[in-house]
Amino acid sequence: MEITLNAYYTLILATLVLLLGRFLTRRIKFLATYNIPEPVAGGLLAGCVVVLIKYFIGVSFIFDSDLQTAFMLMFFASIGLSADFKRLKVGGIPLVIFSMTVSGLIIVQNVVGVSMAALVGLDPLMGLVTGSITLTGGHGTAAAWGPILEDRYGVVGATTLGVATATFGLVAGGMIGGPVAKILLKKMKREPLPPQEHLTPLEEQASKASLYKTQHDEDDDGFMDALFDKPDQIRRLTVSSAIETLALFAACLAFADVMTHVAKGTFIELPTFVWALMGGVIIRNVLTHVFSFDMFDRAIDIFGNASLSLFLAMALLSLRLWELVDLALPVLAILAVQIVLMITYVIFITYHVMGKGYDAVVLAAGHCGFGMGATPTAVANMQAVTDRYGPSYKAFLLVPIVGAFFVDLINATVLQIFTQLPFLQ
Repeated sequence: MEITLNAYYTLILATLVLLLGRFLTRRIKFLATYNIPEPVAGGLLAGCVVVLIKYFIGVSFIFDSDLQTAFMLMFFASIGLSADFKRLKVGGIPLVIFSMTVSGLIIVQNVVGVSMAALVGLDPLMGLVTGSITLTGGHGTAAAWGPILEDRYGVVGATTLGVATATFGLVAGGMIGGPVAKILLKKMKREPLPPQEHLTPLEEQASKASLYKTQHDEDDDGFMDALFDKPDQIRRLTVSSAIETLALFAACLAFADVMTHVAKGTFIELPTFVWALMGGVIIRNVLTHVFSFDMFDRAIDIFGNASLSLFLAMALLSLRLWELVDLALPVLAILAVQIVLMITYVIFITYHVMGKGYDAVVLAAGHCGFGMGATPTAVANMQAVTDRYGPSYKAFLLVPIVGAFFVDLINATVLQIFTQLPFLQ
C-alpha cells in the first residue's frame, strides 16, 4: 500500500525530523564532535524508519517534491545573495591562489572517482557522486545533483548514495584535519603555545595574537582588520527586512526558472539550482554596488539555513536505502582512495602552494574539512589547531569565503563539464 503525503504533511514531517535531529546531536557526543548536521542526523534515522515500515508492514510513502525543490533553490540563492565582490579585495592574491588550489582538488576528485567507479564495475557517473558532488559539495549539492543524475542520466540510487557519501565525508574530513596539521607542524618543528592558565580568555587571545605577529614576517594587518576590528553588525530581523529578503529570493527563483527554459538545449544549459546561485550573485552585486541597496545579510543567512535544513529533511525522508546494498563494498573502496588523495593533496599541494608557513598548515587543515565535508568542519579543524598553536587570521578569512561560496560555483562548473564528456554519456 502506498500513502501519498501532500505538501502540508511533508512540511510537518520535515520539521519533526529537524527537531529529532536537534535532540540527537545534543545527546550523542559522536554527532556533535564531527559536526553532523541536525537534518542529517534526524533524517537518516527517519529514513531508516520509513524503510522498516515498508519491509515489515508493507506500507510505503510518497512525499510531495515541489516544496523540496523550492527550498533547494532558496538555499543556493542564499549563497549567491551572500556573495559580495568587495570580499575579493580583502582576500587579494591569496584568495585567488587558494581558489585555484581548491579547483585542482575538485578536478582530481572527479577523475579519481570516475576511474575507480569504472574499475570496480560501477556506472562511471557514480564516480562523480563519490567525487566532488558529495565530498567538496556536501549534502546540499548531493541532494541537488542526485535527481538530475537519476532522471537525466539514469543513474539509479544517485540521491541515496550521495547523502550517505556526504555523511561519510563529514566524518572523514573532521578526522583527518588534525593529524595532517600535526604532520606539517612537526615538519616545521613548531611547538604548541605554553599554557596560560592565569590569563582570562580575552587576555590569552591577545597574548596569542601578539606572539603570532612576532613569529610571522608577512603583513597580516589587512586580514586582522577585516575580521576583528570591524566585525559585521548584527541587525534585528524585522518584518520589512524579512519581506524584502523574500522578494530577493523570489527574484532569484524567477531568474532560475526563466534561464532554465531559455538555455534548455543550448551550450549554456545548466541545472536550475546553478541559475539560482548565479541569479543571487547578479542581484546582490547590482543592488549593492549600483543602487547602494543595504542588504540584510542576517535575514539572508536565516532564510538560507532554514531552507537547507528543510530541503535536506525532505530529501532524507525520501531516501531509498535499499538501493545501497549492492554498492556498499565498491563505494567504500572508492572513498578509501579519496581519503588518501585528500591527505596527499593538502600535504604536497595546498601546504606548498599557500606558502609552507603556519598559515598554510591551518589552511591545509581547513581544506581537509570542506574538501571532504563542509565549511563548519573546516572551521572546527582550524580551531583545533589555532587553540594550541596560535591564531591564523589569514586562514580564517580565506576558508569561509572559498568554502561558503566560491567552491559551489567552481564545483558546479566542473561538474557541468564532466557530465558533458562523451565517455560519461
